[in-house]
Amino acid sequence: MLGVDVDSKMVEIARRQGLTAEVSAFETWDARGRTFDAVVAGQTWHWVDPVAGAAKARSVLRPGGLLALFWNVLQPPEELAEATVALYRRFVPELPMMHKPVSALDVYGVMFRKAEEGIRSSGGASGGFSEPVRLRFDWERTYTRDEWLDVVPTQGGHSRLPASTLDALLAGIGDAVDAMGGSFVARYAAVAVTASAL
Repeated sequence: MLGVDVDSKMVEIARRQGLTAEVSAFETWDARGRTFDAVVAGQTWHWVDPVAGAAKARSVLRPGGLLALFWNVLQPPEELAEATVALYRRFVPELPMMHKPVSALDVYGVMFRKAEEGIRSSGGASGGFSEPVRLRFDWERTYTRDEWLDVVPTQGGHSRLPASTLDALLAGIGDAVDAMGGSFVARYAAVAVTASAL
């Protein structure tokens, strides 16, 4: 197994866990003639150019090899989503896309379609891929207040917020979870887009 990530910090974490990893944008990564049975991306393909990424994947896959792109799509309970939207309006007015409740599956659906279109259009001289297949597996997880407050900063652009803004958001979100009894059930859809190298 070989990891490729554009973020040197993420590569270093992987290496500390005993994994082999290289720093590069996937689309411009130098495979140095190596080929693989699978290219797997977990919660990352939306950062990759869909056409160039699929073409790169095809160029390193052996015939019959699998391209598998995964996402976990979270939909919090409506009560928590509405409280969170109100907090974003208050503390992060410069992010209007966070100011209204939206279906996470609708937002991610755009990413899934772009990935599928990239796979379809990446044929070229390398032979391309089979028709992409989209799979979905629904699941749930219960979060306590503290568990949820550990998750929130890892999502989206939270790492770019000033510490005082993030602290205010987290305090408000914590209060919202407390108002729900201190925990809640989050619905997830694990979605995979797969295709086989021809």
